Amino acid sequence: MNRPLPAEIPDAPGAYLFRDRHGRVNYVGKAKSLRKRVSTYFTGDLPPRTQAMVDASDGVEWIMVDSEVAALFLEFSLIKEHRPRFNIRLRDDKSYPYLAITRSDLWPRARVVRGAKRKGTRYFGPYAHAYAIRNTLDLLLKSLPIRTCSDAVFRRHELKGRPCIEYEIERCSAPCVGYVDPDAYAGYVSGLEQVLSGSADDLIDGIEARMREASDRLDFESAARLRDQAQDVRRAVARQEVVTERREDFDLIATDETDLETSVQVLKVRNGRIVGRLGSIIDKVEDVTPSQVTATVLRDLYDESSPPPRLILVEALPPDDEPWSDLLSQRRGTRVTLRSPKRGAKRRLLETAKTNASEALLRHRLRRQSDHNARARDLRSLQTALALPEPPLRIEAYDISTIQGRHTVGSMVVLEDGLPRRGDYRRFRIRTVTGQDDFSSMEEVIRRRFSAYLADLDKPVSERGKFAYPPSLVLIDGGPGQIARAVEVLAQLDLDIPVAGLAKRMEEVYVPGQVDPIVIPRDQPALHLLQRVRDEAHRFALMYHRQLRGKRMIDSILDDVDGVGPARKKALVRTFGSVKKMREASVSQLAEVVPQRVAENLYATLHG
Repeated sequence: MNRPLPAEIPDAPGAYLFRDRHGRVNYVGKAKSLRKRVSTYFTGDLPPRTQAMVDASDGVEWIMVDSEVAALFLEFSLIKEHRPRFNIRLRDDKSYPYLAITRSDLWPRARVVRGAKRKGTRYFGPYAHAYAIRNTLDLLLKSLPIRTCSDAVFRRHELKGRPCIEYEIERCSAPCVGYVDPDAYAGYVSGLEQVLSGSADDLIDGIEARMREASDRLDFESAARLRDQAQDVRRAVARQEVVTERREDFDLIATDETDLETSVQVLKVRNGRIVGRLGSIIDKVEDVTPSQVTATVLRDLYDESSPPPRLILVEALPPDDEPWSDLLSQRRGTRVTLRSPKRGAKRRLLETAKTNASEALLRHRLRRQSDHNARARDLRSLQTALALPEPPLRIEAYDISTIQGRHTVGSMVVLEDGLPRRGDYRRFRIRTVTGQDDFSSMEEVIRRRFSAYLADLDKPVSERGKFAYPPSLVLIDGGPGQIARAVEVLAQLDLDIPVAGLAKRMEEVYVPGQVDPIVIPRDQPALHLLQRVRDEAHRFALMYHRQLRGKRMIDSILDDVDGVGPARKKALVRTFGSVKKMREASVSQLAEVVPQRVAENLYATLHG
């Protein structure tokens, strides 16, 4: 590794990045003084995992900022962008469900979601089980009837001028057809947010006040309906576990750890009730203290979509020299306090959460040991079967999809450490081949992928494109012909990357320079791994091919309609999505997107 001289490193706050020989970021850190912190990595007396990180790196660079808080923000954004393999980071041991309200929509929607969070959406939870929040939502929609339909369904009923079945069973107020005014709908949305935040008293009081008013004017049917609504809200709130006598808001973070992993349990308490739980696992690739683990949790747990509460209770406070309260206060907009309770009810609650963390860690270790061992076994088996110099930690599989030479496409899927890396999947629309020629199509795909890789080598890492890293194995869906083309391209580009092909008919494996195929026994993990990645490449290519065929079908029909140009074609596709939906629409519905005369022409074309 190229070691920088101490005089070259600035004595200022900032973040630093260790990169490997391909330019990939291995580790991101922050420091009050970059010079003092970075120099410690070259003392020669490092913990084993830290030394492994330095050995795997080819260089270090840094970015200066003007304060420690700015260094924390910069570290967070760099870790989020690069996801370095040696950084400890919070990751869910499963994808927990949230209840999301799409505040950015004109008519906000309630839905149960998993995965990444989006701007303009407010999230409640997470919840241990999806059925728990679905049952709660079912109860609340009777009193707070906001929409749960997708945007496509909403637009379809908007065009039809007729609400869906949800309105008929009194679970939606039908904003799609204007049956509710915006102010009343906004009240429903605010009421739902109150209940999910653990403060439903005002909502219940309002429903009961309207119930009494209806009873006073002898409208007993409305009064009974309002009474049932109040009871539904009470039942929904009762599902939230009460943990404090006072109406307090705080988050509680408890952990349990081994040398390699830390289990984290987070309880979100609002108005004295638990409104969300999160169980996660931290991979301790570096040696860290409990205080540093707490800092990692605080860094990853709270962002713009999930700001922290006023009070956070932890077992071990983050290091004193790190301005975590300032960082969290900036994310919230008001002061945030960190505390470590030593006695009393909150300490007992913290110990209960720690017990949950211990049990979760035990379950995770049993699952992970089995899963990790299986993946390591598969990679070693494949290394042996193909006589590879090292286990293929990154496998790229390629496939071609075509029907009679039309809309020919290629796909590239990636497995890293035996797991799909979907963010690195790529698809190719074949440009230089006419007709059905799988060999030439495969040659084009391989050439484009690795030419892009070579073109990026001379660029700064931050400017490199989507093909920044080479694979350990190139897997071709096909036999000797496709392999020969791939090997020829790699030789022309002066790249030494192992290549193999898996033929569909007999599941035989072909490698360059060997006439006879390798027959891997059916019960070997190596064959199962090859089949899995080959099938994934085929699925991904076929999906892209279908998209192009569907688009071509729409284009071919709309091109024959007088008055439909590129802009109107785009508007029709955006509104209806498919030829089938256009065919189901009336002339008046089509005329809401294009002029009346064009709508009549389109209707006539669609109906023969």
